Amino acid sequence: MTIVNEGDLASPLVGLRSMITERKAVVGVVGLGYVGLPLLVAAASSGFKVVGFDIDQSKTRKVLSGHSYIDAVKPAAIQQALRNGKLEATHHMRRLGECDVICICVPTPLTRQREPDLSFVKSTAAAIARTLRPGQLIILESTSYPGTTEDVVRPILEKTGLSCGSDFFLAYSPEREDPGNRNFSTVTIPKIVSGDGEHALQAASAFYASLVQKIVPVQNVRTAEVVKLTENIFRAVNIGLVNELKVIYEAMGIDIWQVIEAAKTKPFGYMPFYPGPGLGGHCIPVDPFYLTWKSREYSLPTRFIELAGEINASMPSHVVQRLASELDKRLGLAMSNAAVLVVGVAYKKNVNDTRESPALKILELLQGNVADLAYHDPHVPVMKLTRNHPQLANMRSIDLNADSISAYDAVVVATDHDAIDYHLIGRHSRLVVDTRNALGFRGISSRYLCKA
Repeated sequence: MTIVNEGDLASPLVGLRSMITERKAVVGVVGLGYVGLPLLVAAASSGFKVVGFDIDQSKTRKVLSGHSYIDAVKPAAIQQALRNGKLEATHHMRRLGECDVICICVPTPLTRQREPDLSFVKSTAAAIARTLRPGQLIILESTSYPGTTEDVVRPILEKTGLSCGSDFFLAYSPEREDPGNRNFSTVTIPKIVSGDGEHALQAASAFYASLVQKIVPVQNVRTAEVVKLTENIFRAVNIGLVNELKVIYEAMGIDIWQVIEAAKTKPFGYMPFYPGPGLGGHCIPVDPFYLTWKSREYSLPTRFIELAGEINASMPSHVVQRLASELDKRLGLAMSNAAVLVVGVAYKKNVNDTRESPALKILELLQGNVADLAYHDPHVPVMKLTRNHPQLANMRSIDLNADSISAYDAVVVATDHDAIDYHLIGRHSRLVVDTRNALGFRGISSRYLCKA
């Protein structure tokens, strides 16, 4: 990073960097979800006064009452920040003008046509523009295609007549949150930092250096935007590959899990990825298609990415087909007459996040096609209304015990939460379809077990 002589700069950058260094800057975080809330609390814990913004007033009320709705954020950290007078939360976007640093952490979903939906980013940028003033640093953290910061956010802000790079500063720093990961947090994950111009890079670097253990500056915002996409495309493609291998090896009578365990003993040239019932979460099923969409502008195909997406999207159907086959083969039972219990509906283990969870697709495929259907998830007691699976809304998790397990003809393990008693499942199930090898990893064997 080139060091700019502060004597050559106009006062906005000098003043902003000074306020950041002295922890006098007010930090605003827009979007208090899985990215925004941990960032908000990290900034407060670092000594900044912070203001959290979210149009969902239930979230702001919970924050103001000292409650956390995200596992990665402990209520004690919120309560400490409130006692110290460092934390506020509001749905009133007009207060954005009070903030010296504003981080945009809003969702960037796909439309049903798998095209980027930047409506939340655009509306947030417009809200910021209404109170934009000289000296503010605006940072986009939401994942998007290369060019979003410069081509979408910047024009909205510059409609105010203020100039990016001299009056205000614009940066991009991709979120790298991993819900449920106990080894890494907002503070310990290296932070990619970029700026729209050298002055913005310096301001953003100063801000994040005050929060996290390590920053990784890159030369421009498009590079940073693509870094985030590359990380998730890498995972999506490799998971797609191992899911395809699972189906092939299954047909050959070969256990993919044993193959992976043996292959990963090689100390070089191999990295283990694990199959499953499909992909879930906001990032990996969504982010790759931001690049495929942008690539069309250059008339360039993205065959690997799209093929991986097709394979991963097909896995819930594969699980249901395997369930039907095993019910017929092992129990002589048609699926339409079977009672099925799905264990785990979150998109990954030990979290309560069901966004894009393949378990929801499995439930949807089973609903109306089996005699009885239920689910158990200690992290998801009640199913919320979702745009893609509205018919699952208000389903409730049943208790998991010997009686409830034996009441069902088959148990489908869709998410391998640590809090689930797999020994109980192994002892009392008539048939287990294990999509995560949850029983196998724990040394539980059963003649009623099949891996899918």
